[in-house]
Amino acid sequence: MITKKLKNDNKIKTLYKELKDKYDLSEGQWALWCKRKKSKKDKEQIIIEAILTQRINWKNVELSMINLKKARADSLKDIVNIGPQKLSLLIRPSGFYQTKSYYLFHLAQFVLKNYSSVEKMQKENLKKLREGLLTVKGVGKETADDILLYALEKSIFVIDEYTRRFVKKYKIAKDLSYDYLQNLFQKNLPQSIRVYQDFHAIIVLEGKPFARGKVENKNI
Repeated sequence: MITKKLKNDNKIKTLYKELKDKYDLSEGQWALWCKRKKSKKDKEQIIIEAILTQRINWKNVELSMINLKKARADSLKDIVNIGPQKLSLLIRPSGFYQTKSYYLFHLAQFVLKNYSSVEKMQKENLKKLREGLLTVKGVGKETADDILLYALEKSIFVIDEYTRRFVKKYKIAKDLSYDYLQNLFQKNLPQSIRVYQDFHAIIVLEGKPFARGKVENKNI
């Protein structure tokens, strides 16, 4: 239970400490996105899911990923090879599928053309990577930062609507702009990829009405 009066001025750090053991990050989306050691395939899947999850719930993303895996079209190279029209049929459950298929196609092209692989992309510095991602149609700040933090393991905090609701709920700040909140969270948390990943995931779960917390094992 969150304390009504936070113990110090750093509300963000205090809230992280109080919430970090409340939710199970080993299920659903976060099992992969918060996974500590990710394979090349894991990273590519997160890049794909970062587009699919735009304006849709996670269950629909999972259905699209099942379709892509069945069609053996779940890598960036596969996406470029099959093209946006065939891709749109596979990701139909994710909604806005025709638009998202072009976003995915262009994003996959961007990665392969500029870096040839996710591993090489990951070696690029954060600033240049972010600037590049933001030139891709369909990739805004939130999607770019999802890719940077969760797939490429760069030290950047993601801001989304869940974060803004969280900030309003706990009266952390009045300015809800993306850049201000990102700077605020990064300034008040340890500069840790693991902390950034886990806390953002926790904020999302905290904002969902039926989020599943950790189950305590009790000997009866």
